[in-house]
Amino acid sequence: QIESLYPRPGWVELDPEVLWSQFIGVIKEAVQAAGLHMRQIAGLGISTQRGTFITWHKRTGKPFHNFISWQDLRSAELVNSWNNSLLLKVIHVIFTVLHFLTGNGRYLAPSFLTFSTHQASMKLSWVFKNIHEAEEAAKKNNCCFGTVDTWLLYRLTKGSVYATDYSNASSTGIFEPFTKCWNPTLCNLLSIPVSIYPPVRDTSFNFGSTDSEIFGVPIPITAVVADQQSAMFGECCFHPGDVKLTMGTGGFWNVNTGEHLFASRGSLYPLIGWKIGEEVVYLAEGSISDVGTAIKWALDIELFTSVDETAEMAQSTADSQGVCFIPGLQVSGDDPYLCASFTGLKPSTKRNHLVRAILESVAFRNKLLYDIIVKKVHIPLRTIRADGGVSNNSFVMQMTSDLINKKIEKPANAEMSSLGAAFLAGLASGFWTDKNQLKKLRQIEAVFEPQKDSEEYRPAMDAWLRAMKHSPHW
Repeated sequence: QIESLYPRPGWVELDPEVLWSQFIGVIKEAVQAAGLHMRQIAGLGISTQRGTFITWHKRTGKPFHNFISWQDLRSAELVNSWNNSLLLKVIHVIFTVLHFLTGNGRYLAPSFLTFSTHQASMKLSWVFKNIHEAEEAAKKNNCCFGTVDTWLLYRLTKGSVYATDYSNASSTGIFEPFTKCWNPTLCNLLSIPVSIYPPVRDTSFNFGSTDSEIFGVPIPITAVVADQQSAMFGECCFHPGDVKLTMGTGGFWNVNTGEHLFASRGSLYPLIGWKIGEEVVYLAEGSISDVGTAIKWALDIELFTSVDETAEMAQSTADSQGVCFIPGLQVSGDDPYLCASFTGLKPSTKRNHLVRAILESVAFRNKLLYDIIVKKVHIPLRTIRADGGVSNNSFVMQMTSDLINKKIEKPANAEMSSLGAAFLAGLASGFWTDKNQLKKLRQIEAVFEPQKDSEEYRPAMDAWLRAMKHSPHW
């Protein structure tokens, strides 16, 4: 876990040198723990957090600033200014008309374009407005932009490889998934030089080899992938309608939409899942905040002594006794000032009620997002596979299964992002020849099937929804 830096209120950064040293350290430790030697490694796959980025000097390799995290709020004023601007309203009208006249899905997303503090686009615009060295370097075509994967590739090859993949590029908000290009129109709007972006390569691809000085031998880098897309691949969600639910720090629902890119007004975001040769797989993604974050906070304030006991605590009481947990510990793209809170506290409220309310809020938000997916993604949903640390919580898993009335599979290994990167790297290196071989490696630890009618949860969910309505812009 890399420690975040908070140089100013609302700013969240990562030190690139700390990130680099920890990355190298983890690889060396993993190889050693496996009892292997570096020369035995056939390929390296890199799965990284999305939305966090850095810019640096093309010639010297020197960063112009620390990594700016996806959680960073420095662009909040820019975001509000743009979202309330006349120009954005004009853009909405133009693309709404174009979509109406042509029916082309490409015009749907710009017709309701809004900016968020989560996106790299506005923070990158902030960089060129506030960091003079980056602006001057860009004018001379000497500025590089990269998400975490691009920076690691650059460092691993000592500057000889400058690239990203389609999954990471499409997660920046600056890459146009329909045309598979960096979006020049958006860059012009935000005064971001188009020259700064890396070339985009396939997800499973030979990117080159690590410099031999780093690990003692050169190691082929054969996959680069964003974490959620990597988890999707690790779960073997290869077919349209396959659904992956990751419950880690946040929650992410991803639906494989095959060769079709679904643009949807709000809630769901179109992404490129992966590109392997001629195959391009698209995803629709919805996200929820404060999943693992809220549970960790409750542990920190000693509501319980171990995360493992939370499911039993929640099951020990018939309900939360009217207590509702309102999420808001993480940055909200819609309301950066939202605070987490409990409602419905009474003299009789015990720890178990508070813990149950936190876990119920995860299941309720899973239900809301699932309903949106069913309504907006016009593909029959197939398997639902869960991963991430919170998928180990049997209460959340069972309640989610009850609410959506669907079976949910949980794999033996909850760390799917690393497995997905390994699968993609193995395919590129020839270790595996096709995805059918990967399916045979899947190990299911548990299957959660509906045990209660979802209507039994209706009073509690209605109370939670009422509480949520009163929480925005606190």
